[in-house]
Amino acid sequence: MHLFYTPDIAPAHPQYFLSEEESKHAIRVLRLEAGDEVQLIDGRGGFYNAVIHDAHPKRTILNITSVTPEFNKRNHYLHIAVAPTKNIERLEWFLEKATEIGIDEISLIITQRSERKEAKVDRLNKIITAAIKQSLKAYHPILNDAVKFNQLLALPFDGQKFIAHCEPGDRLDLRKVIDPQGRYLILIGPEGDFSPAEIELALESGFKPITLGEARLRTETAALEACFEVNFLNRL
Repeated sequence: MHLFYTPDIAPAHPQYFLSEEESKHAIRVLRLEAGDEVQLIDGRGGFYNAVIHDAHPKRTILNITSVTPEFNKRNHYLHIAVAPTKNIERLEWFLEKATEIGIDEISLIITQRSERKEAKVDRLNKIITAAIKQSLKAYHPILNDAVKFNQLLALPFDGQKFIAHCEPGDRLDLRKVIDPQGRYLILIGPEGDFSPAEIELALESGFKPITLGEARLRTETAALEACFEVNFLNRL
């Protein structure tokens, strides 16, 4: 299966022109020819079957043969807000694996103990795009620009809100408090964890404290664990 990401495709149009980059990859690298079948995803849930009409290395023309809307649409919405890791490759690893497992939105948050204050969203989005093609996902997760922790808390969210932290005190087991087929926003802190003041501010903003187990996890591992648990619980 040869899959291409085509976010600008129009569902009702019978033809589509691949971009120069994708055309070059299809014709020069994959050696595709006129008459070969390919698949397209638009990042909005659309999955397309198509046939190459004109195998041009700069502007390949495709004939759309069928469209499947809401392809493999999941039964819940997961938004994880995570502090960017000092080693950006660890954040990239999380984005790749979370996309493959299933996630809808990611926010990068700058906290009091954050070691990294910014991240190149364009590069990170390319990693997400590669992951949706790898895992046959028709929905492209939203990646938001980095914002300060208090700014994230002030944004409206219609669903359950959780903060995972390692400070002493009562924390809930995510498996026991999650509402099936719901909407979830989970906060994951930096390597040094959220500060006590940030935790208190989150609780005052309606977030419930949760634990992701007894082990002390790295930031990207905790974020992926939360992603896995939410997806697993919604498959039961």
